[in-house]
Amino acid sequence: MKKIGIVGAGIAGLAASVRMASRGYEVEVFEANPYPGGKLSQFELDGFRFDAGPSLFTMPQYVLDVFQAAGIDPSGRFEYDRLKTVCNYFWEDGTRLSAHADEDAFASEVEEKLGVSAAQIKKILADSERKYKYTGQTFLEKSLHKLSTWTNWPILKSMLLIPTFDLFTNMNAVNERLAQHPKLVQLFNRFATYNGSNPYKAPGLLTIIPYFEHRIGAFLPKGGMHDITQALYELAQEKGVKFHFSCPVEEILVEGGAAAGLKVNGEHQAFDRVISNMDAFFTYEKLLPHARHPKRILRQEKSTSALIFYWGIKKQFPELDLHNILFSDDYRTEFNHLANGKVYEDPTIYINITQKYCPEDAPEGMENWFVMVNAPYDSGQDWEQIIARTRTQVIEKTSRILGTDIEPLIACEETLQPLTIQSKTASHLGALYGTSSNNKMAAFLRHPNFSRRIKNLYFCGGSVHPGGGIPLCLLSAKIVDDVMHAG
Repeated sequence: MKKIGIVGAGIAGLAASVRMASRGYEVEVFEANPYPGGKLSQFELDGFRFDAGPSLFTMPQYVLDVFQAAGIDPSGRFEYDRLKTVCNYFWEDGTRLSAHADEDAFASEVEEKLGVSAAQIKKILADSERKYKYTGQTFLEKSLHKLSTWTNWPILKSMLLIPTFDLFTNMNAVNERLAQHPKLVQLFNRFATYNGSNPYKAPGLLTIIPYFEHRIGAFLPKGGMHDITQALYELAQEKGVKFHFSCPVEEILVEGGAAAGLKVNGEHQAFDRVISNMDAFFTYEKLLPHARHPKRILRQEKSTSALIFYWGIKKQFPELDLHNILFSDDYRTEFNHLANGKVYEDPTIYINITQKYCPEDAPEGMENWFVMVNAPYDSGQDWEQIIARTRTQVIEKTSRILGTDIEPLIACEETLQPLTIQSKTASHLGALYGTSSNNKMAAFLRHPNFSRRIKNLYFCGGSVHPGGGIPLCLLSAKIVDDVMHAG
């Protein structure tokens, strides 16, 4: 039986381990942290439970596909609900808008609040769906680094339509053309942040993202986001995967131009194939010190990071839902600040409250707030000063918009910032999504899911193709499986 060693038990590493074990390999996973999931982890603080990282769940079929690959029915093992309200939006001038999951209700809400016709909203979402259906299989579900991807008719047909996909203009320009109202443009521009990009630079093709949320839907696992990690971890164990926690890999061993094993705790362990779920930068920097590094790929512009405040709040706010956005008054200036390594003084604030659907996540009458603002990746900033200033600005802005002084309601607090994101998850410079997608060719410039120079070495996770976020990380594991077993 062939053996596969996996570096990292992030969500992609877990999915890859299930897929490999389901093919009959003997699989071992080595994780530096004492727990699985990477960014998709959880913690408790004074009676409040918090999902530590990703808080949005779309494209649940990619989780179910892992169960299907394992030949196991997910019923009763992984369950989730489709949200009736995708997100609540707030502006400083008092405008409030609920993005209903029902398309007709969402279109009517926008027409009532912003004066943009319901028909135009449906046109925007139809455009998003069209772009995804012609490009999703190419850019997301297949390796872009294999000739076979480009030599079948459906792919070639999609390529002929590229001029209609807004690849050569930016996301903001597309949204200004379609959305017809500054607030609606801002609402659709925010989808660039789903992969840590800038809507004023990122290609217009990223306007496919609203399709995931507004036509397929936004969801929440029954026990919160960490249930995704737990379900895949338990599935992997059931398939015989062996996990080693608090066990960082020291080196990927290469013999005769091929990956031959892993060095762990000073000992060499032989494996027939190696999959790295570690950030591609650190995979080369720390684990492949003697290999030739793909410098051009590793030098690419990093995605944005985040500054997160986890607050136990001694009050419930009925106007808030699971996902809430309090917008900046000047979105372009906010992104200009991020591009220059700064956090804007009027940041857009995202508040996630799982207590709305999981009452056990907070004591009675209280809420667990995951409060996030966009932040640049680490480039030597004074994060202690930035955190203190931003905390004050977030409290003041949230208090104004909700009409309630928030600070006295904070019962407990924890903070996460780019430096701790890097130390906890080995994300280079704290960038949440590896490289940004601000370049129109970004999809082609991400590290492939296999090594061109080292045989039997593969890559999965948010720093490689197809990108960051739960759905794309899960797809990266599938692509590794496909590439490894092609032909």
